[in-house]
Amino acid sequence: MTKKWALVVVAGALALAGCSSDLPDDQATAGGGGPSKSDTAKSKFFDQAEYDRQLKFREAKPEGPDGKPWEQMLQPELVDTAKFAKPGGNYNLCFSNAAVDNPWRQVGFKTMQQEVKQHAEITKFTVLDAEAKDDKQISDIQSLSGKGCSAIIVSPNTTATLTPAVEKACATGVPVIVFDRGVNTDCAVTFIHPIGGFAFGADGAEFLKEKVKPKGKVLALRILPGVDVLEQRWAAANEIFSGSELNVVGVEFTDGDAAKTKGIVADYIQREGQIDGVWMDAGATAVAAVEAFQDAGVAVPAIVGEDQQDFLRLWADEGLTAVAPTYPTYQWRTPVIAALKILKGEQVPSEWVLPQPRITGDDVKEYVKQDMPPLHYAMCGCEGMPGYPGPWK
Repeated sequence: MTKKWALVVVAGALALAGCSSDLPDDQATAGGGGPSKSDTAKSKFFDQAEYDRQLKFREAKPEGPDGKPWEQMLQPELVDTAKFAKPGGNYNLCFSNAAVDNPWRQVGFKTMQQEVKQHAEITKFTVLDAEAKDDKQISDIQSLSGKGCSAIIVSPNTTATLTPAVEKACATGVPVIVFDRGVNTDCAVTFIHPIGGFAFGADGAEFLKEKVKPKGKVLALRILPGVDVLEQRWAAANEIFSGSELNVVGVEFTDGDAAKTKGIVADYIQREGQIDGVWMDAGATAVAAVEAFQDAGVAVPAIVGEDQQDFLRLWADEGLTAVAPTYPTYQWRTPVIAALKILKGEQVPSEWVLPQPRITGDDVKEYVKQDMPPLHYAMCGCEGMPGYPGPWK
């Protein structure tokens, strides 16, 4: 299979992106509150073959150790890494991070830091935070090329803009690992991500197709345009909604802001009279959406959230009709594990696809952690790590 690494992530949650984006020319949104026309046209990010692949991955059996999904892989194609082997340890692991500008990324980065601490052979962990700025991350990656890195991990801020910087890093001969969100090159040794945006978006849209009556009104809330994983989430949902009898009355960007989310939902409740379902491409503001219905004194409809604790608690306490697709933060452990494998000359998948579970009404209570902060993500894969829960609090 030819890899096109603009497939994902990212998400997260979600990958939640930073504040910048590669905005496509044909981006279709409802904008000022009018009904969406996007259900009549496919997004430029829709790829039928990749869509079909990701939906099949949801049912695939992962390879790897039981109970450690961050080490598991779906249908891997292994590549030889002998040329990168540096026996003896004393590694300087370098990381160019898009940002830590939202709870998903903060939980993930804490998890990565704790993973690094478990490996004595990593004697230095050099981290540069791009603060959600493409130009800064381009400079950061160039800077890392001169810092004696044993391996470079990159979580790109945006897809197209960061591609040349990643290619230049690959050209230095230092092994490069891309994770979370993709770039338009396959020069990295491995690209690590959960199944992807199509699977996430489809999980939520299929749920609403099942739970919302025909002709029911669905409001789609998006966080940010132009990031591959987020665009794919909406492209998948749009595909499913277009083949259903559901009426998508609006597609709105929230910028990940709770107050803005609440205001948008309140406006649609007032304008439409009734909203029967809410689809979200990132669930960080799901609680705000729920509160808009509660404040209006109307029943909360079927809603798509994510594995953030505040939403999971509200869901369990209120008995909501909900589903939580996930873009698990346990993926932040995998690049560290991959880097060590590469530096030891061990094979890794060229595309390391991780399991991507979803939380349903049947198991939501299993993921509620009352002792964790409201913005903590349940799929951190961190419960068994030394020091838990301290660092994540």
